[in-house]
Order: sequence, then structure tokens, then C-alpha cells
Amino acid sequence: MRKKRVLLLSEGFGAGHTQAAHALSESLRIISPEVQTRVLELGSFLHPTLARWIFTAYRKTVSNQPKLYGIVYRSQYKKSINRFARLALHRIFYAQAAEVIRQLRPDTIVCTHPFPSAVISRLKRSGLNVPLCTVITDYDAHGAWVSPEVNTYLVSTADVKEKLLDRGVPSDAVKVTGIPVHPNFWQAHNREELRARFGLKPIPAVLVMGGGFGLVDDESFLGHLTRWREKIQLTICLGHNDKAMLELAEDERFRHPHIRLLGFTKEIDKWMDVSDLLITKPGGMTCTEGLAKGIPMLFYKPIPGQEEENLQYFAQHGLGEQIKSAETIDHWFQLLIDHYPDVLQRREELSRGIAPYNPAHCSQAIVEVLQQIGAKA
Repeated sequence: MRKKRVLLLSEGFGAGHTQAAHALSESLRIISPEVQTRVLELGSFLHPTLARWIFTAYRKTVSNQPKLYGIVYRSQYKKSINRFARLALHRIFYAQAAEVIRQLRPDTIVCTHPFPSAVISRLKRSGLNVPLCTVITDYDAHGAWVSPEVNTYLVSTADVKEKLLDRGVPSDAVKVTGIPVHPNFWQAHNREELRARFGLKPIPAVLVMGGGFGLVDDESFLGHLTRWREKIQLTICLGHNDKAMLELAEDERFRHPHIRLLGFTKEIDKWMDVSDLLITKPGGMTCTEGLAKGIPMLFYKPIPGQEEENLQYFAQHGLGEQIKSAETIDHWFQLLIDHYPDVLQRREELSRGIAPYNPAHCSQAIVEVLQQIGAKA
């Protein structure tokens, strides 16, 4: 008896969508060893050169013209991707998608970005008989995610489910599972052991993330953080932003024993465990990873659209706060210095308060879909 095959499709418009796909891939194999997974950024797989150009243009637009991005996001907010747009996507970007699916023969397809979800929906209308699960990777539901061919939506919160119901999606087609995070985030690590391993001192530690979309390129903002370097340890995660890494490494303000410049790492879960505060852009994946770790979060300049919605959700539930000025930073850093036990207590309360969020729920829901397929076979 062959293993059940799950094809996870994403796109490279920001790292979060593909991170969610890989998180599901890893967790599915843990929860159900009889499941075989494959992750593809479908457009990049089919057209690597064209995809690279499109993703670069997208990132520049988001970084340099966020208001324009927000206008487009809101103008299309209640609209699904129309038939003409789906046809254009298919012919320009996804013409070979049906052949890929024919070769891989998945038992179910899971999409973590609206574009492949729209393309698979179009193929289903043309006769593809494979269950389609769509994982919405933010704390909002833009109309682009919605298509009648989607069999199951896996969403972050009950509020997102209500938004889908308002758009005519049947209630039994929506499951509130939370956004999936990598299994590395499922368990806590010993803070003292990590502190010794990473060479951190027994003083407050702050993790700064945002190498991809502008946070670490804001010299005045990062410069303000360095003013606290005598009493606060700063770990600045730059990801693949090699340019920023070189620039900061040459800046005298960042040459200090309490400041660490970190490139791409697969141990962000451990850095969150050993840190007392996370400063980040409010992307859906990073917010959820912080949620899984119970770490207090400060959010930097949300991109108009889904990041604003993510921020609103976390702020309303006391899980994070927007950085409105340098005073927000100063307030929190002073709290870490003067009332460190209270901040640690707040983190324990956050951890207890997020018990309803189970990072394995999303994968378990996909396993249930596979089991239903097996029962019908």
C-alpha cells in the first residue's frame, strides 16, 4: 500500500507562505509517517526566471510604495480572483501545472498562497478530481483566497472563519486550526542552556527580525536601539540580507559585546526562547511563531493590508503592540531593565493564555482529509 501523497503549493511573495508549506510538510510526516509530502513554489518551479523578476518587483513595490500596495489590497478586498485573471495566470505562469499534478499524482493538494489555489480551482472546474485545501496564512481573509472549488479552508481564527462565511463559504468547509508553524516551535527549550550556548549574558535580551522588508534597512530606528546596548542585549536577525549585514558590521555602533548580527538561521525558535522581547514586522508566520513561543512582540511599520490586520488581531488580544514612536521602544526597554521579573511573569501568562492554539491542528486537519479519502476508496 503506497503512502498518501500531499502536494503543498506556495509562491515566493514573502517568505511566510512557503514557510507555512514547509511547516506542514514536516509536521505531517511527524504526525502521520504514512504520508509523503512535496513542497513546490509552483510559479518558480515552472518559470524560474520570470518568477524571480515578478517577486523582485513585488518586494520593491511593498518596500518602496507600501501605500500603493495598500490601495490595491483594499480595492480588491472583497473580490475573488476573476475568471479573466485566472486565465491570464494559467496561460502566463501556470500552463504546465496540470502536467506537474499528473506526474506527482497527489491524493490531496494544499495551497498556502492564493495564486496556486486559484489555478488548482480552475483545473478542478476542468475535471481535476483531487481535494483542495487552502491554508490562509494571515489573520484576515482577502477575497483572493476564496473560490467555490476549494474543499476545505484552514484558517487562523474564528473571526477569519466568519469573514469567509460572510462571503458565502459553507460553514462545514472552514476549520479553525491556527496557522501552522514548524515543529521546532512546538516545544520550549531550556533558557539557561541556550544562553550559555549562544554566549549571552544574564541580562535582558531582545530579538529583532525583518531582514526582508525594510525593518533592518531603517538606520535611524536601529541606531536608536543601540543606545540601550549597555543594559540590553540585541540580536538582529538579517536573514539573507547580505547587504545589510555588511553595512551594519562596518558601523561602529553595532560593534559591541551586547550586539549580535545574525544571518539566516534555522534556530529562530531557540532565539525566541532565549529572548525576552521580539521586534518584528507583523507577518502572519512570524506573529504565529511568536505566539507559539509566548514572547511579547513589538510591531514595526505594518505594510498596509494583511500586516495591519495581523497587528490589529495581536494588539486586541494583548499579544503585541505597535511601535508608534521611539517612546514605545524606550518604554519596553526600561520595563526590561527595571521590572524584569514582571516581564517574565507576563510571558508565562501569555504562554498559558495561548493554550487553545495548538500548532499541530492544521496538519491534523489535513490528515483527516486524507482519512476521508481512504474511507471513500
